[in-house]
Amino acid sequence: MSLVHWSYVAMLAFCLVGTLPLVWLFRLDVLRQPGRLVLTVLAAGTPYLVWDLWATHVGHWSFDAGQTLPWRIAGLPLEEISFFVVIPLVGVLTYEAVAAVRAGRGRWVLRR
Repeated sequence: MSLVHWSYVAMLAFCLVGTLPLVWLFRLDVLRQPGRLVLTVLAAGTPYLVWDLWATHVGHWSFDAGQTLPWRIAGLPLEEISFFVVIPLVGVLTYEAVAAVRAGRGRWVLRR
């Protein structure tokens, strides 16, 4: 496998690396509430995952094997499925960090 095969995974890792420090910086409780987080990720990701499964099944789009990892689940690349977990998680962390900044909480907060 070439580096091109890992580009989607690298993008997802970049998103996580960029947002996971927000938990520490703004003292977010998101990861201390795993049940709520799992429900949120499932609620946000499941409809799009089902849509993605349907669209690839009927041929509306496909994934280039030359640019994705070879592992597939129900015809979808593993990193595509991971997308529907990572991006909602990143969205929740970003939302909570913005709320913390607006409330003046955190280890590092902009002061006027």
